[in-house]
Amino acid sequence: MKYKDIEFLRITPLRGPNIWTYRPIIEAWVDIGDLEDAPSNKIPGFYERLSAWLPSLIEHRCSEGERGGFLQRLREGTWAAHILEHVTLELQNLAGQRTGFGKARQTSKHGIYKVVVRSRQEQVTRACLAAARDLLMAAINDTPFDVPATIQILREKADSLCLGPSTNSIVDAATERGIPFIRLNEGNLVQLGYGARQRRIWTAETDSTSAIAESISRDKDLTKTLLTSCGVPVPEGRIVASPEDAWEAAEDIGLPVAVKPTDANHARGVSLELTLREQVEAAYHVALAEGSEVMVERYVPGVEHRLLVVGNRLVAATRGETASVVGDGKSTIVELIDSQINSDPRCGEDEFSPIEPVHVEREPAVLLELQRQGFAPDSVPSVGKKVLIIRYGNLADDVTDEVHPDVAEAATLAARVVGLDIAGIDIVAEDISRPLEEQRGAIVEVNAGPGLLMHLKPAKGKPRPVGQAIVDSLFPAGDKGRIPIVGIAGSKGTSLTARLMSWLLQLTGKHVGLSCRDGLFLDKRMVDKRDCANWAAGQRLLINRSVDAAVFENGAAMILGEGIAYDRCQVGIVTDAEGAESLADFDIHNAEQLYHVLRTQVDIVLPEGAAVLNAADPLVARMAELCDGDVIFYGLTQDLPAIAAHRARGGRALYLRESRIMLATGAVEGPFMELPVFATNKDGTDSERAACLLAAVGAAVALDIPVETIRVGIDTFEQERKRPLRSRPRRVANQ
Repeated sequence: MKYKDIEFLRITPLRGPNIWTYRPIIEAWVDIGDLEDAPSNKIPGFYERLSAWLPSLIEHRCSEGERGGFLQRLREGTWAAHILEHVTLELQNLAGQRTGFGKARQTSKHGIYKVVVRSRQEQVTRACLAAARDLLMAAINDTPFDVPATIQILREKADSLCLGPSTNSIVDAATERGIPFIRLNEGNLVQLGYGARQRRIWTAETDSTSAIAESISRDKDLTKTLLTSCGVPVPEGRIVASPEDAWEAAEDIGLPVAVKPTDANHARGVSLELTLREQVEAAYHVALAEGSEVMVERYVPGVEHRLLVVGNRLVAATRGETASVVGDGKSTIVELIDSQINSDPRCGEDEFSPIEPVHVEREPAVLLELQRQGFAPDSVPSVGKKVLIIRYGNLADDVTDEVHPDVAEAATLAARVVGLDIAGIDIVAEDISRPLEEQRGAIVEVNAGPGLLMHLKPAKGKPRPVGQAIVDSLFPAGDKGRIPIVGIAGSKGTSLTARLMSWLLQLTGKHVGLSCRDGLFLDKRMVDKRDCANWAAGQRLLINRSVDAAVFENGAAMILGEGIAYDRCQVGIVTDAEGAESLADFDIHNAEQLYHVLRTQVDIVLPEGAAVLNAADPLVARMAELCDGDVIFYGLTQDLPAIAAHRARGGRALYLRESRIMLATGAVEGPFMELPVFATNKDGTDSERAACLLAAVGAAVALDIPVETIRVGIDTFEQERKRPLRSRPRRVANQ
């Protein structure tokens, strides 16, 4: 029997904390059709085909909690949506996007499921989800499917769209420290932290990397001049204007010499240990092809090393390997390069490979090196004959622990002289564990934006936590790059609470961003008058360098359809758990289901933060047990059971007594302030406005805003609300 393809009904990216998890996910609604009546154990040969195509599924623990747990479920019988979840996760893993979080849950409609998978890059996850459906249907219907080709396509897609390894190491280190990040473009520009506390990185450059310093580092002659003036050992040399001038310079400096471009990277166009005029003149042309000018300098004997300096501290060092082949009496040099160098599993064209392949036809310096030894690319070396291919080698072996203190000091001085906060210092020395002066070693280059892969994945030796070193240089110990964030979830009075909270924060002297249904605000200025209680508007606040604090209104539909704009908050307010009837499009039909949506706001409160909860709503009060931080209850009366129980445990609560707001901590209570005019009506207390007021005061208390500031803010809020809003000025075209 052939089964109809699983149908995707809806694919929704949830880019922030959501009903499923704190992290970005893809939620796919799928119709499995007649497979609802065909669990995996009822399809002949299915288990064998799928486990043969994806043997790594054995690592999936599933609900069994042990290796092979998912395959056990597959043998016993499970449904197509659950299998789709695991196949999607495994394709992501095989594409290099390691993740393990996934869910498959049946909806209220027969045969329709929500399949949820963690998404590190949205387009890659979508591609993996589509490929997983095709693979799964091929395994079910016993039709051919090219698994290796599919994985290769997905891997290439991931390589082109995801962060590079250098950037990713920094982002991972930031995440370990609890520092949030936002990717700002499709490349490697990333923001660490929020608002005014943010820092930016672009691969191994930061917002502290000077453009002047970068320009200096690209000018090798200027770099040498500056280093020499500060006593840093560099090889003598000068810029030359022609092949003849290059030979004259070589004679003046003294043979052997090195010839290199003044402004190329990765040792391109560099020729070393030249002793003959024809070698020097040929090397001139090689260097000129890779740069704008050519330099001739003293050849420094030894091995090339790369020292990574971050924030005036040496954090890693690698040593280069020369690349050679050994003849077998049958193969040409090109063939030997392919079999002995390019076949190394560490070798590859992508940025994840620590060793670059050698292509003779693309590298004139290799041709020149072969000519010096009397060989051509099609030469066949005799058995056992060693032929040097590249003498500057791949920087692949970690030697961080071997670096002499004097060498480390010279490297950090070189970075300071050029002005770089992160620098790759190239040093040639016979022994990196000895001072440079003892061996005529020298610093030959200072590089901005150095690659980090050689330190993260050395061919030999220990990987070094260079990403962590960069994060530590940007954020001193204890600094997580966070601004105070207040999130408000519910359906009653959330906009009013958000506006009031924003005003109270402004009175503390902070520049406050507000994202709510009334619009998008920066302090008193309306930036956008549309409904801005959404993920995109929230992100606009978080990337704004002027924002010192932010307030967000988060409706249930937003949490279900987009995810919350920030990862964690200082204060989370939940006003009520009503309105489930409006969420049928999300398959939410009752208050208990809505509880699991709104709890997201409490789940993401920081341990040092607080949840401010409406004690009058039993479902909201139940969320207190989920909070990592403190809890402050509020209600119109102290007699509410949640307030009484919370106070009995020594907790804080706000409530009304006559015309006063009372603040209690355990059994101790006292008047906080008089109930303001805007929270009353002609019949007495306006209960909804009073509840909003109590929620905002609770958040202000949690943020340690001074009592007098809160009182003044409450007293002035109504008149502030009645003032005309200042919108962003329009640009008028020239008449």
